[in-house]
Amino acid sequence: MAKGESPLKQFEVQPIIDINLFGFDVSFTNSALWMTITTLFIIGFFTLPFLKSSKTNSIEDLYPSRLQVASELGFNFINSLINDTIGKEGKKYFPLVFALFMFILFGNLFGMIPYSFTFTSHIIVTLALALGVFIFVTVLGFIKHGIKFFGFFVIPGLPIYMLPLLIPIEVISYLSRPISLSVRLFANMLAGHTLLKVFAGFVSALGFFGILPLVFIIALTGLEILIAFLQAYVFAILTCLYINDALHLH
Repeated sequence: MAKGESPLKQFEVQPIIDINLFGFDVSFTNSALWMTITTLFIIGFFTLPFLKSSKTNSIEDLYPSRLQVASELGFNFINSLINDTIGKEGKKYFPLVFALFMFILFGNLFGMIPYSFTFTSHIIVTLALALGVFIFVTVLGFIKHGIKFFGFFVIPGLPIYMLPLLIPIEVISYLSRPISLSVRLFANMLAGHTLLKVFAGFVSALGFFGILPLVFIIALTGLEILIAFLQAYVFAILTCLYINDALHLH
């Protein structure tokens, strides 16, 4: 980190290609670049191994490659997650949960690369993902149950005189879902990367004595990789739970 440079500078959204459309700034930014890289990487990671395996010419080619094994592990992991939280009815929502998990996971991991950009550290990105899930789940609930979906805000067996107090609480809790979902991811990525940048500044400033913060950075990097996976998992499992609520209510 350059002397006097803020550790928050790494989160600045900077235009790469300036684009002005009908008076609106729609420039292609570093954030958009890394979202594009992440998307293309995911598509390649989960399609290329299977394209190769479909063009086998010998018995040896029938054995799955390491990339194919890794891809299948990802598929099986999300498939098990959906089975455990939603059940067989959740199979049709596999593409949504899988895409969200992988996009967030690789977005978090790519943010660990020096001079890259962590787009999941921006609330506008995480809120857009969370709002997308919230709107989808709400529409799904009304399609599945119609007006009965409002019964989701009534706790079964609750005395009638408690309804005026607890129904508003249930409604507020439901409406706060996209906020909690987005802030959790954004805050963890922001805090972790800021801490790494601060300790990186200590390493260069302390010279030989910077060995201690360097060791701490190595340990913190391992922790950040774990958190990158954990936050993608939390986002995916909460999405599954929200879908389950929309399908089955209480």
